[in-house]
Amino acid sequence: MGAKVVLAYSGGLDTSVILQWLLNKGYEVICFLANVGQQEDFEKARQKALKIGASKVYLEDLREEFVTGYIFQALKANALYEGRYLLGTSLARPVIAKHQVRIAHEEGAEYVAHGATGKGNDQVRFELTYAALGPELKVISPWKDSEYLAAFQGRSDMLKYAEDHGIPVSATVKKPYSEDENLMHISHEAGILEDPASPAAEDIYSRTVSPKEAPDVETRIDIEFKDGLPVRVSRQGTKESVTGALAIFEYLNDLGRANGIGRVDMVENRFVGIKSRGIYESPGATILWAAHRDIEGIAMDKEVMHLKLMLEPKFSEYLYNGFWFAPEMDFLMAAFNQSQEAIDGTVTMSLYKGNAMAVARTSPTSLYNQELGSMDVAGGFDQTDSRGFIRLNSIRLKAHNVILDKRHVGLFPKIQP
Repeated sequence: MGAKVVLAYSGGLDTSVILQWLLNKGYEVICFLANVGQQEDFEKARQKALKIGASKVYLEDLREEFVTGYIFQALKANALYEGRYLLGTSLARPVIAKHQVRIAHEEGAEYVAHGATGKGNDQVRFELTYAALGPELKVISPWKDSEYLAAFQGRSDMLKYAEDHGIPVSATVKKPYSEDENLMHISHEAGILEDPASPAAEDIYSRTVSPKEAPDVETRIDIEFKDGLPVRVSRQGTKESVTGALAIFEYLNDLGRANGIGRVDMVENRFVGIKSRGIYESPGATILWAAHRDIEGIAMDKEVMHLKLMLEPKFSEYLYNGFWFAPEMDFLMAAFNQSQEAIDGTVTMSLYKGNAMAVARTSPTSLYNQELGSMDVAGGFDQTDSRGFIRLNSIRLKAHNVILDKRHVGLFPKIQP
């Protein structure tokens, strides 16, 4: 046997061809198949890897860790890349790569390998995690290897290679676009979706019903938070009540799917500098993010919130770019974890035809004072104090009056007598 390599394996054509290619080059290949919530016949994929020639296959259920250690950490940060993308793929890669490094250490492997392309973000996410957690490991990235690229110009070459080596290939016709799926979302990109001017056909969507076909009656749920994390979801008008991180997330996925919630069609900026069009379905996360932002509104200090709002885009950018295990992320996570202390309460969400709207909230740690904020009740607020407040804030504006006059010549049109 040659040197050991741990391959991040999916069971699909690409990683199956890579497995055979590595074996042909003399490596002993150990496959790692991670269950992060994708719809997959894991046992079939495991048997396929063994049949091709893997010396061992690790099949591990990472769903619970994925939710509690990654999705919920991003929830604390209200993470949205470029204000829209909920980062489902970005969050899954570091948990997979982390355990791939762990297996490499346990097996005494010298190499780790993945099947991400040289144009995308995933290659960066995998390899930065390898660097952070297993800096001594050597990385095999076939889609950046000139020999591999020469051998496989396209899918037809891979299918021919699979046929020549007896690799089982699914008989179903490949969709004319690529997908990545996990518990948090499914993404659709490339192929026929590369033209951003062309609307996606309805049959592309698989995680959500069309909002047009969603029920004509709203679904109302109560999401209870403790220290910024959901601890219970209850559906109004029923006896349905769910606890436990994984169960809550799966339940919200089901409700979001049925109500057509969580679709995003956008052009984004990849870390490598290429713009790409992505279509995402994140039903449960969309509901949860909206509820979390709302509970922060009633229970979080104003200045803490405003600081947090400035830091959230940086967290999202670092996450998207693959820096989950980086000192800057440790710093931001510590800040966000601190910010979530006493973010407690219940948010009532209205789910209706693609919309997830917060319609009510209560909190035992509420900073909202109804009397103080009322326009009809004095509530201990002396409105005459506002005169001095405005006077103090106007001092610098008056001091810059001369500069403003010069800068804004013609701001006030002359009125003819």
